[in-house]
Amino acid sequence: MTGHLNPIDRTEHTTERDNAMTEIKPRFRTIDGLSIRYAESDEPHEREALLLSPWPESLYSYDATWSKLARHARLVAVDLPGFGHSELRADLLSPTAMGEFIVRIADEFGLVAPHVVGPDIGTAASLFAAARHPGRFRTLVVGTGGTAVPLALGNPLKDWVLTEDLAPYRALGPKAAVTVAMQTINGYRLPDVVREDYLASYVGQRFVDQLPYVRAYPAELPVLRDLLPTLETPVQILAGRDDAVVPPENAEYLHAHLPNSKLDIIDAGHFAWEENADDYADVITRWWQAH
Repeated sequence: MTGHLNPIDRTEHTTERDNAMTEIKPRFRTIDGLSIRYAESDEPHEREALLLSPWPESLYSYDATWSKLARHARLVAVDLPGFGHSELRADLLSPTAMGEFIVRIADEFGLVAPHVVGPDIGTAASLFAAARHPGRFRTLVVGTGGTAVPLALGNPLKDWVLTEDLAPYRALGPKAAVTVAMQTINGYRLPDVVREDYLASYVGQRFVDQLPYVRAYPAELPVLRDLLPTLETPVQILAGRDDAVVPPENAEYLHAHLPNSKLDIIDAGHFAWEENADDYADVITRWWQAH
């Protein structure tokens, strides 16, 4: 059943985080020879959750929801390899390979059966991981990532996936792509520490170097399509009603193909975790409590 939460006032607002230190304290750990940036919540909790960074942001994308989520679980947030401030390795830049690395991350942090929150690029990777490692994760929360076959993507993502010529993207300024992305966040002003971290995550040619991940969608999403009916892990699908980059039909596609899923559409665009942080966190914490 599709859930539609009540719309909120999405006029631009700031929060106490604009003038305060964030609760997220990043550190680094070597996993499979790569320097991986992560952050953990301070309080112990029986429930555990692995939070995966979206693109082109970083683990600071959870700044707006961190305190609420941390009341319900021990949090481990991670910049996936090649994204945020984690080291890149070319052989991991596909959803299938990243799915295997997510399992490595969970093993490294001693997460026995964590809930996984994987928005955006984490969506396909989390689904691959759960399908190929039954029982490894308690639940998934996914959405705002390309999954539909045939592709159902808006721009600029569609161009990034399908264009044959990457030269224009190599010619962009080192922070141009993330700057454009931040300008589309509707109704929420990023705290300075978060904005600066996003910009620092994508210096040089790093953005172009990450493009192979989404450019693997045409080949890998049909493989995922065939795996979805076999996936027994409960999946909460969470999408923004006004997402023009990854339209909600991707969420509806997952809901139609997964045997054990719940779909909620909230009043937000693509960056739902920031644009409507309260509803985003509420959906997740209710899901955790139900499982």
